[in-house]
Amino acid sequence: MELPVLNNTASEAPKGGCSAGSCGSTDDQMSHLPDSIRDKVKNHPCYSEEAHHYFARMHVAVAPACNIQCHYCNRKYDCSNESRPGVVSEVLNPVQAVKKVMAVAATIPQMTVLGIAGPGDALANPQRTFDTFRMLNEQAPDIKLCVSTNGLALPENVEEMCKYNIDHVTITINCVDPDVGAKIYPWIFWNNKRIKGREAAAILIEQQQKGLEMLVAKGVLVKVNSVMIPGVNDKHLEEVSKIVKAKGAFLHNVMPLISEEEHGTYYGLTGQRGPTNEELQALQDACAGDMNMMRHCRQCRADAVGLLGEDRGAEFTLDKIEAMDIDYEAAMKMRAEVHAAINEELESKHKAKETKLVSIEGLKKEATRPVLMAVATKGGGVINEHFGHASEFLIYEASGNGVRFIGHRKTIPYCEGGDTCGDGESALDVTIRELSGCEVVLCSKVGYEPWGPLEAAGIQPNGEHAMEAIEDAVLAVYEEMRVAGKLAAEPDAAQKAA
Repeated sequence: MELPVLNNTASEAPKGGCSAGSCGSTDDQMSHLPDSIRDKVKNHPCYSEEAHHYFARMHVAVAPACNIQCHYCNRKYDCSNESRPGVVSEVLNPVQAVKKVMAVAATIPQMTVLGIAGPGDALANPQRTFDTFRMLNEQAPDIKLCVSTNGLALPENVEEMCKYNIDHVTITINCVDPDVGAKIYPWIFWNNKRIKGREAAAILIEQQQKGLEMLVAKGVLVKVNSVMIPGVNDKHLEEVSKIVKAKGAFLHNVMPLISEEEHGTYYGLTGQRGPTNEELQALQDACAGDMNMMRHCRQCRADAVGLLGEDRGAEFTLDKIEAMDIDYEAAMKMRAEVHAAINEELESKHKAKETKLVSIEGLKKEATRPVLMAVATKGGGVINEHFGHASEFLIYEASGNGVRFIGHRKTIPYCEGGDTCGDGESALDVTIRELSGCEVVLCSKVGYEPWGPLEAAGIQPNGEHAMEAIEDAVLAVYEEMRVAGKLAAEPDAAQKAA
């Protein structure tokens, strides 16, 4: 295998990049953290928005059983065409899982993190989970080990988890009020019996909070996931964020409910809607005042492989792994070289940041309004994707305070979508709808045909910053808009600025 090219001109560079005000993973936002914590998150794509541009993760599906039922969940164990939590193509035993991890680690040297996130709950299957971790600790000690859990069985497993150097744990906490929880969880399985309603929610909440406190006391970094369910817990999640921060959670990830009917969940079948992009951003911004927010989550499958935003799991089915002839010793050496090259590039970018970024001093002196821009990228923190090939766009907000990452919006690639993509919508229609609120779309190239409809929707296509660093390009375009007189603040905003 050849060593991947990791400089800014690599069109196939890995995905990601962080900005002021996003998730706490840039130098500025991590400056208040101890070196020990910065070291733990700098190459963890799920804990660092910057790292997810460069480093890959994988999940192994060794935990099929679950001890609670959620109205937003429908686990599928033989599915290759859905991208959401709880879905896998094949459930593995621990030996198969370790073999798969070693194959992925050798083939995708940017892979730094192995997590167990289902398809059920990792700690409802403790033997399978800990057998997997034990073997990986022995065979691949350079890989970070992570657990995602609903938290019901967390307190009883904290000590065992710490034996395997698990220092990143994600707990899904959707509420701290049993009355809210009763609307989300129809039952839990606790002490060998099924418990329903408010009582079930109260037990789950107590266990989650106890487990969170125990992990923090052990020095484990805890990320809290919350599913935003309009009309159920959306007004409640600010309180959740305050409480988990007070108890030591490092990062809060507010995710949108996935509620399409075809997934077969209770919420999907009963018509519960998910949040709009605007509602999700507003809630994330509201919670951001209390703790660092994760905005780059892709709500991965329980067998996801590769960079966030992509899934290479189909390359590593059991039959394909059996046919691989891999020199693990050589592969591990190459992994170390790749990681060192990425870290060197990131260090170089950090040092050059002050001289490379467009100055915003002029912006601070004027009452300029913020602007949302969509970015097409294959990764590496640069604009390197053709508009027509993008299956998602990263959303950045430029303002007088600089640039911050807002999130991502999935779409249908224009060049692959065909004439219509359901309900009479074309692929371009879907993209324009998903980019609502954005005024600019930055890409490496854009064709003539989509240009007119994008402009008609108030979205200016821009292919002039191909292969440039995303934040530099966003600020440059924002400066161009300022000079052209397009950033005059609305009266209310101007009055507030005065």
